[in-house]
Amino acid sequence: MNYTAFLILILIVSIALILIVMVQNPKGGGLSSSFGGGGGQSLGGVQNTNNFLDRTTWTLAIAMFALILLANFAIPRNGDNNFNLENTLEGVESSAPIENTIPKTNDTLK
Repeated sequence: MNYTAFLILILIVSIALILIVMVQNPKGGGLSSSFGGGGGQSLGGVQNTNNFLDRTTWTLAIAMFALILLANFAIPRNGDNNFNLENTLEGVESSAPIENTIPKTNDTLK
Protein backbone atom coordinates (compact mmCIF):
# COMPACT_ATOMS: atom_id res chain seq x y z
CA MET A 1 0.00 0.00 0.00
CA ASN A 2 1.22 3.48 -0.81
CA TYR A 3 2.29 5.89 1.94
CA THR A 4 -0.14 8.52 0.67
CA ALA A 5 -3.01 6.07 1.02
CA PHE A 6 -2.03 5.44 4.64
CA LEU A 7 -2.00 9.18 5.30
CA ILE A 8 -5.47 9.59 3.81
CA LEU A 9 -6.81 6.68 5.89
CA ILE A 10 -5.22 8.11 9.05
CA LEU A 11 -6.82 11.48 8.31
CA ILE A 12 -10.27 9.91 7.79
CA VAL A 13 -10.02 7.83 10.98
CA SER A 14 -8.81 10.82 13.02
CA ILE A 15 -11.70 13.02 11.84
CA ALA A 16 -14.18 10.23 12.64
CA LEU A 17 -12.60 9.78 16.07
CA ILE A 18 -12.85 13.51 16.78
CA LEU A 19 -16.53 13.52 15.80
CA ILE A 20 -17.35 10.45 17.92
CA VAL A 21 -15.58 11.88 20.96
CA MET A 22 -17.31 15.24 20.57
CA VAL A 23 -20.74 13.55 20.47
CA GLN A 24 -20.06 11.94 23.85
CA ASN A 25 -20.63 13.78 27.10
CA PRO A 26 -18.00 13.23 29.81
CA LYS A 27 -20.72 13.14 32.50
CA GLY A 28 -22.54 10.24 30.89
CA GLY A 29 -25.24 12.19 29.06
CA GLY A 30 -23.88 12.52 25.56
CA LEU A 31 -26.04 11.50 22.67
CA SER A 32 -28.33 9.46 24.90
CA SER A 33 -29.45 12.54 26.86
CA SER A 34 -30.76 14.16 23.69
CA PHE A 35 -33.13 11.19 23.25
CA GLY A 36 -34.69 11.80 26.66
CA GLY A 37 -32.78 9.09 28.46
CA GLY A 38 -32.40 9.39 32.19
CA GLY A 39 -29.41 8.36 34.29
CA GLY A 40 -30.94 5.13 35.62
CA GLN A 41 -32.87 4.13 32.54
CA SER A 42 -31.39 1.07 30.85
CA LEU A 43 -34.34 0.17 28.63
CA GLY A 44 -34.75 1.61 25.19
CA GLY A 45 -31.75 2.80 23.24
CA VAL A 46 -29.90 4.74 25.93
CA GLN A 47 -27.57 2.02 27.13
CA ASN A 48 -27.12 0.75 23.58
CA THR A 49 -26.12 4.23 22.40
CA ASN A 50 -23.50 4.54 25.12
CA ASN A 51 -22.15 1.08 24.32
CA PHE A 52 -22.07 1.89 20.61
CA LEU A 53 -20.19 5.15 21.15
CA ASP A 54 -17.75 3.50 23.55
CA ARG A 55 -17.03 0.59 21.20
CA THR A 56 -16.71 2.90 18.21
CA THR A 57 -14.23 5.10 20.07
CA TRP A 58 -12.07 2.13 21.02
CA THR A 59 -12.28 0.65 17.52
CA LEU A 60 -11.25 3.90 15.85
CA ALA A 61 -8.42 4.44 18.34
CA ILE A 62 -7.04 0.94 17.73
CA ALA A 63 -7.43 1.38 13.96
CA MET A 64 -5.56 4.69 14.08
CA PHE A 65 -2.74 3.15 16.13
CA ALA A 66 -2.44 0.25 13.68
CA LEU A 67 -2.50 2.56 10.64
CA ILE A 68 0.24 4.74 12.11
CA LEU A 69 2.42 1.69 12.77
CA LEU A 70 1.79 0.30 9.29
CA ALA A 71 2.47 3.68 7.68
CA ASN A 72 5.93 3.59 9.20
CA PHE A 73 6.76 0.57 7.04
CA ALA A 74 5.40 2.24 3.90
CA ILE A 75 7.74 5.26 4.08
CA PRO A 76 10.07 5.20 1.05
CA ARG A 77 13.62 4.74 2.32
CA ASN A 78 15.68 3.29 -0.51
CA GLY A 79 16.64 6.46 -2.34
CA ASP A 80 13.22 7.11 -3.83
CA ASN A 81 13.11 10.61 -2.45
CA ASN A 82 16.59 12.04 -3.26
CA PHE A 83 16.79 13.86 0.09
CA ASN A 84 20.27 13.69 1.50
CA LEU A 85 21.58 16.11 4.10
CA GLU A 86 25.12 16.00 2.74
CA ASN A 87 23.94 16.92 -0.77
CA THR A 88 21.75 19.68 0.63
CA LEU A 89 24.58 21.31 2.55
CA GLU A 90 27.17 21.14 -0.25
CA GLY A 91 28.30 24.56 -1.37
CA VAL A 92 26.80 26.33 1.60
CA GLU A 93 29.37 28.56 3.22
CA SER A 94 28.99 30.74 6.24
CA SER A 95 29.56 34.30 5.08
CA ALA A 96 28.61 35.95 8.37
CA PRO A 97 31.21 35.92 11.14
CA ILE A 98 30.20 34.36 14.42
CA GLU A 99 29.99 36.98 17.15
CA ASN A 100 30.14 36.52 20.87
CA THR A 101 26.65 37.42 22.07
CA ILE A 102 27.14 36.42 25.70
CA PRO A 103 27.48 39.52 27.92
CA LYS A 104 30.43 39.77 30.21
CA THR A 105 29.47 39.02 33.79
CA ASN A 106 31.57 41.85 35.24
CA ASP A 107 29.72 44.47 33.21
CA THR A 108 26.26 43.26 34.19
CA LEU A 109 26.94 43.09 37.91
CA LYS A 110 28.03 46.72 38.24
